[in-house]
Amino acid sequence: MTINEAMRTYRLPNPTTPEDLECRWSKVLNFGDKVLLAGYYYNGKNKPCYFGATYEFLSDDRSCEGTIGLSAASAVEFEDDGHAIAWAMQH
Repeated sequence: MTINEAMRTYRLPNPTTPEDLECRWSKVLNFGDKVLLAGYYYNGKNKPCYFGATYEFLSDDRSCEGTIGLSAASAVEFEDDGHAIAWAMQH
């Protein structure tokens, strides 16, 4: 999925800060120089509803107020947030 499609479909902010993501989403992890997100997007009853996204720092500021940009978002949805985070860890 392209960055613009992910921003539009999942309503992901770009650019943003880790602090802003943590206030808006429940599953946000710092992973090395990346920030990983597992989000929920309702697709209908009995359908996978979790997606993964990866953000990268855009400056040397690695604090919660450092600027991050969306670098990848899953094109498929997953059955749980664990699989979404696993996807994000690989991207």
